[in-house]
Amino acid sequence: MTTAYDAVVVGAGPAGAATGILLAQGGLRVLVLDRARFPRPKICGEYLSPEAARVLDRLGVLKAVDAAGAVGLSGMTITAPDGTRLRGTYPRAGRWRGYRDHALALPRTTLDRILADRLRETPADFREGHRVTDLLVEGSSVAGVVVQDPAGHARPVRARVVIGADGRNSVVARRLRLVSPHWLQRLALVTYAAAVDGPRDHGIIVVDPPVYSIANPILPGLVNLSLVVPLDWAGAHRGRLDELFDRQVGGLRHLIEQLPALSRQAPVQALGPLAYQVARPRHQGVLLVGDAAGFYDPFTGEGIYTALRDAEHAAAAVLTGLGRPEGRSGMLSAFRRDRERTLRGKRRVTHLLQLIISRRGVANGVGRVLAGRPAVLDLLMGVIGDFVPPGALLGPAMLRALLRGR
Repeated sequence: MTTAYDAVVVGAGPAGAATGILLAQGGLRVLVLDRARFPRPKICGEYLSPEAARVLDRLGVLKAVDAAGAVGLSGMTITAPDGTRLRGTYPRAGRWRGYRDHALALPRTTLDRILADRLRETPADFREGHRVTDLLVEGSSVAGVVVQDPAGHARPVRARVVIGADGRNSVVARRLRLVSPHWLQRLALVTYAAAVDGPRDHGIIVVDPPVYSIANPILPGLVNLSLVVPLDWAGAHRGRLDELFDRQVGGLRHLIEQLPALSRQAPVQALGPLAYQVARPRHQGVLLVGDAAGFYDPFTGEGIYTALRDAEHAAAAVLTGLGRPEGRSGMLSAFRRDRERTLRGKRRVTHLLQLIISRRGVANGVGRVLAGRPAVLDLLMGVIGDFVPPGALLGPAMLRALLRGR
């Protein structure tokens, strides 16, 4: 294995694969490492926003995603606790338009396989079954990684920049002591369910505090079904999560009304705590992208798009920064600035939505407001779809009306 690279990318999920592709296309010597072999199972809501299609197209994989049978989603049906039902669609006219008029739903194993295959087509050195066990830290800089190969042999690999794209259990972030708990303590329970009479072109969200459920059709008659519950419920149901899931889903009347023949087809998988915080790296020579940089909550489905967008920001910063006199310090500043500009508004909307869906009365009131203002609902869908600027939804008058339920 070559022992010096321009960039080492740790992790080859959407964030890592996309970063590796873009850096290799830019002419850098890139090593991409993942402890798994692809495709591999991954807990995920399997939703890609309309704007995610733009990045997939830039990566050269959108046609492959379509050919793999990705389901087009025109929007979401959202049901409030009192049964108020909202059919939100992604805007197809007006001031803002998405790269596509619809979102996509696709099994995560399929998406990861397509991205990994594309990465293999580039000049990047892609090593599966290779585990990063530590970082090479020299003073205030990260100078590379320690890699364990499939035979168990460890060796140092030096790089001008290390990009942590290794998810919620990021070795990079944890080695630098950047991870801390978040006040929002929730657990996601995820499975597949048969839904013969289920949705074909839209997702379903049912809010019933303290839980909510999301169903996305990923194949004809099959949905990705998730249930988000308080984290402390896990301890009371240790070893019986299937039972907890079935009982809670069965009690969601407004979900069963829309999916009357729902039948679970796979064991329930758990992921939690969902939310966690990751501080900005204080060291030079290291960037964090995707879930390695932190996660809040899946209600707005931002995970894969954020990963892909982070990859764009990281690649732009590295390709520009490594060729400038200020080097890595300027690169880090550019990445942080661009990432914050992209995520700030969506983060505010996400926090507002969590405030709303956690309170039954507020959720009902907001549901009634949006039912009478379909244009605002579609605007919200555009924000969730990552192509309407969040500022369009965050004006003082709009916020007061939503929070008061009027």
